[in-house]
Amino acid sequence: MTTKDFKKAFKQLEAKPTKLKKFLKHNSPKTRTTGIGLRKCKRCGRFGAHVRSYGINLCRMCFREDAQRIGFRKFS
Repeated sequence: MTTKDFKKAFKQLEAKPTKLKKFLKHNSPKTRTTGIGLRKCKRCGRFGAHVRSYGINLCRMCFREDAQRIGFRKFS
C-alpha cells in the first residue's frame, strides 16, 4: 500500500475509531531497517547514489553542487 493510499484511507476512517485502530495495526507503512528505501538524500529526497561518508547523507548530484561550500576540493 502506498503512502498516498494509506493517508486517503486514514482520512475516511477518522469517524470510526475502532476500525481505525484495527486498520493502523495491520496496514501502517513499515519502518525500513535495510535496503535502498532506508536512506534518503537530506536535501532533495533521492534514494539512489547516496554519499554517506563523514555523515554527509547527500545524493551524488547534491554533493557535487555543495562540495565547495562544505570544504571539499576537486583535484584534476
